[in-house]
Amino acid sequence: MINRLEFSLDIKAKKTTIWKALWDENYYRDWAGVFYEGSYCVADNWKEGSKVMFLAPDKSGIYSIIETHIPNKFIQFKHIGSVVKGKEQAIDEETRKWSGATEIYSLIEGTDSIKLLIQIDVLEEHVEYMSTTFPKALERVKKNCIEQDE
Repeated sequence: MINRLEFSLDIKAKKTTIWKALWDENYYRDWAGVFYEGSYCVADNWKEGSKVMFLAPDKSGIYSIIETHIPNKFIQFKHIGSVVKGKEQAIDEETRKWSGATEIYSLIEGTDSIKLLIQIDVLEEHVEYMSTTFPKALERVKKNCIEQDE
C-alpha cells in the first residue's frame, strides 16, 4: 500500500539558493547521502518529460520521469521502475507495487522565509524509515543553503 508523506522546513534563503541546495550535483549527493551514502542522480536535462535516475554507488536505484518542472519553485517526479547496474529493468510484480508513485518538491514563499515542502509516496514498509530519515536530509539542505550564503 502506498502512503503519502509530507515533510517541510522553513529556510531563510532565496529560492535560487534552496533550489541549488537541492539539485546541484554536489549538494544533492550531500543530502541524499543521508538515505544511502554515495547516492547521486543522473538527469537527461531536467526538463518536463525527461528521465532521471536516482542511484546508489553500485548504480542500482530507480528511474523516474519529470512530470512538472518550474525551476526554483516546483518539481514533480513520477517513479517508474528499478535500475540495476545502470540499466532500466522491466516492470515486474515487485515494481508494480510502487510504479507511478510521485515525489514533489515545492518552494512556498512565507513572510520572512521560504517553506520547502516535500510530498512523497512510499510503500508501507518504508514509512518509518522515511519519517525518521527525511527530516535529517532536510537539515542538510538547510545547512547547504547557509553555506552558500556565507
